[in-house]
Amino acid sequence: MRPTETKRSISTILVTGGAGFIGSALIRLLSAQRDMRIVNVDKLTYAGNLQSLPGLNENPRYHFERIDLCDADAVRRVIDMYEPDAIAHLAAESHVDRSIDGPGEFIHTNIVGTYNLLNATLEYWRSMDSARQAHFVFHHISTDEVYGSLGAAGMFTESSPYQPNSPYSASKASSDHLVRAWHETYGLPVVVTNCSNNYGPYQFPEKLIPLMIINALRGANLPVYGSGANVRDWLFVDDHVSALWTVIRRGRSGETYNIGGGEERRNIDVVKTICAIMDDMRPDAPWAPHDSLIAFIDDRPGHDFRYAIDYQKISSELGWRPVEGFESGLRKTVAWYLDNPAWWEAVMDGSYQGERLGISR
Repeated sequence: MRPTETKRSISTILVTGGAGFIGSALIRLLSAQRDMRIVNVDKLTYAGNLQSLPGLNENPRYHFERIDLCDADAVRRVIDMYEPDAIAHLAAESHVDRSIDGPGEFIHTNIVGTYNLLNATLEYWRSMDSARQAHFVFHHISTDEVYGSLGAAGMFTESSPYQPNSPYSASKASSDHLVRAWHETYGLPVVVTNCSNNYGPYQFPEKLIPLMIINALRGANLPVYGSGANVRDWLFVDDHVSALWTVIRRGRSGETYNIGGGEERRNIDVVKTICAIMDDMRPDAPWAPHDSLIAFIDDRPGHDFRYAIDYQKISSELGWRPVEGFESGLRKTVAWYLDNPAWWEAVMDGSYQGERLGISR
């Protein structure tokens, strides 16, 4: 029997980081909800892209606020202005390689920004009447990387100890602990989710899958760290945001839910699968077969060997399971990048030009 579920009625939701990869996917999902007002709060750093939200500007229920979560006054102003029933906190610096090259921004945004948001949310929540307080939720979206690295066997569960190994994962672990502390100390109703590696349309090309797709399209090298033996559990982004929406509506306050795809693959096998799909979709490319482009490069420091998520808790309590298999999801993803060059070409025209960051020197 499932534990007693919360059933929240949400008319206004505030999404931080809504111009990012996962945040924009969540907003695209929420935009289909009738009569829901969506507030997108984003600083628009290099990875934030409003072009990932096509057509939303014409939606009268959608509002965008460009603010930095490290600006405490701006955070309070936006929360007080829109009076949300739920906050989904996705805004974060989120790339391990960049955190190796420049950890300071990760500490500032992921820890101080979350602290400011929690303080403003607590003040706002305390101003509500008891009925509204009972239905409010602060949803903190985190990563499986806070748990560290697995060996050849085992899976991360909600009770796995935190053992972050990179500046990025350490900053996310810190923000997770802050959220739990605001629940335990002040009673703020929160839920936390930790997800496995996401992939899908609109992902910034510094991440493995979009970088490999775009490089393969250009005939550039496909740089693979070390021997490519590191293993990740892959989760299609649409499955992830359906899980987030499930937790926002029905997750129990104070609980953590792990969200995984159940699709473990070695990095080298991911790259080879992309190459095979590219051979099928672009057989006339002058550099085909595309696996001839694979180039092994120096590994990055502190490269976790394996992640794998046990998602039985969210499945048994809330009835969520991933729908998309890895091969079908990857084929959809490759097709999207092939069909939408204007999106990623505009991204690649900026300061990022497809290099792997954080390589051991």
